[in-house]
Amino acid sequence: MPTTPTARTPDAEYILGTGHDESFRLGLQHRLWSAPTHNLWEKAGIQPGMTVLDIGCGPGDATLDLAQIVGPTGRVIAVDESAGFLKQLHDQAMARKHLHIDRVLGDVQDLGTVLPGESGIDVAFARWVFCFLSRPEDVVRGLARLLRRGGRVAVQDYFNYERSMTLAPRREPFTKVINAVGASWRTRGGDTDVMGRLPGLFQKHGFRVEHLDVIQRVARPGSQMWHWPNSFWQTFVPKLVEGGFITAEDQAAFNQTWAEASRDPASFLQLPPVYELVAVKD
Repeated sequence: MPTTPTARTPDAEYILGTGHDESFRLGLQHRLWSAPTHNLWEKAGIQPGMTVLDIGCGPGDATLDLAQIVGPTGRVIAVDESAGFLKQLHDQAMARKHLHIDRVLGDVQDLGTVLPGESGIDVAFARWVFCFLSRPEDVVRGLARLLRRGGRVAVQDYFNYERSMTLAPRREPFTKVINAVGASWRTRGGDTDVMGRLPGLFQKHGFRVEHLDVIQRVARPGSQMWHWPNSFWQTFVPKLVEGGFITAEDQAAFNQTWAEASRDPASFLQLPPVYELVAVKD
C-alpha cells in the first residue's frame, strides 16, 4: 500500500489515547453511528471513482467503508497523527485488499505540509476531529486549497455538548464528570462547541454551507447505544483523575451513579447532539 511521504512526528498526543482500549472504543462508536454517517456521505455525493480525504482517520473504521464506496478506481487519503492507528489501518486494508488507501502521518492542522502537491480532492470527511483541535481554521484553510471547485466537506461534530449530555434523573456526580470532560478538552485547545464556529469559518474561506442538521439520540440501559458512553467512561474517566480534573472520590461517586443508572430501566441518557454539515467549495 502506498504511503504518502511526510515528515515523521511522534505518536499523537490524542487526549483520548491511542491504545488498544481506545481503538476498540472507536470501532464500537463507528458501528453505532455508521447509519447517520453513511447518510451524510450520501448527502456529500461520494461516488465510485472519487478521491476522498479522511481527516483524523484514527484506526480507519470509516476509511475502510469509504474505500468500499469509492472502489478500486477511486482513492482514499487517510491522515492521522498516530503511527499506531495508521498501522492498524494498514493491516486491515491489506487483509481486505484495499490497495487504493494512502496512509499519511501528520497533523491535519498543517495539511499544506502533510499533503504537498495534492489538489483536486472531491470530498473531505471529518468526524469528531475539529472538537479536539486548537487551530480548526487552519484545517478549513487547508481544505480550501486541496478541494476541487465544487468539492464538498462533510463534518460531524459537537455543539452544546456539556449542557446537553444529561443523565435522567439528573445526578450531580454525572454532571461533574461531564463538566470535567469539557474542561480537559479546552486545556488542550479543544472546543466542545466547535460546530457553532464551523459554518462561519467555511464561509470565510470560500465555501457555501449546503446542509446543516443535528442528530439527537437517547440511550437507555440495556440498549446498544448505552454501550457507547459506557466505553467512553471506561477509557477516559481514569484520565480525568490522572489529569487532576476530578478526584478519585469523584470517580468513585460517578462509577456508583453510572452503575445505579445502568440497573434502572427508568433511567435514560440524553447523548450529546451530533451536528452534521456539508460545505461546498465555490
